[in-house]
Amino acid sequence: MRAAVVLLAAIALGACGSRDRTMSPACTADTATIARALDRAPAPVRLPDGTLLSQCMAAADTDAALQSFGVLATQVADDLADRGAALRLGYLIGAARRGATKTNGIGAELEHRLESSARRLSGSFRGQLERGLRAGEQTG
Repeated sequence: MRAAVVLLAAIALGACGSRDRTMSPACTADTATIARALDRAPAPVRLPDGTLLSQCMAAADTDAALQSFGVLATQVADDLADRGAALRLGYLIGAARRGATKTNGIGAELEHRLESSARRLSGSFRGQLERGLRAGEQTG
């Protein structure tokens, strides 16, 4: 009986850990990789290896992984805000929101930081920002 309980516990633990959450190297390649991928927004955006931006956020299950992705994502967000690229910035924020829902809260600060970049845009960009947000939340 004890062996059966141990076996069932081992199977349950194995099933819990079977989900692969390894962050793709494309998530932390460089800012140009992320920025180029965002050129496709509002169409679904994928990094060169097929990774969704939300998967980068969801796979960041340690502070170091989140920081590696976050440094690049915030640089891209700041650049997009400076250039008035509201649609692409909105998509990035929407994808981050989508990915953050799959974490235990570790991505909330990065999501907030990306949103703060959008505050620098004037009101005339609001429609494009909202369009990008919706697309990023749906397909990011």
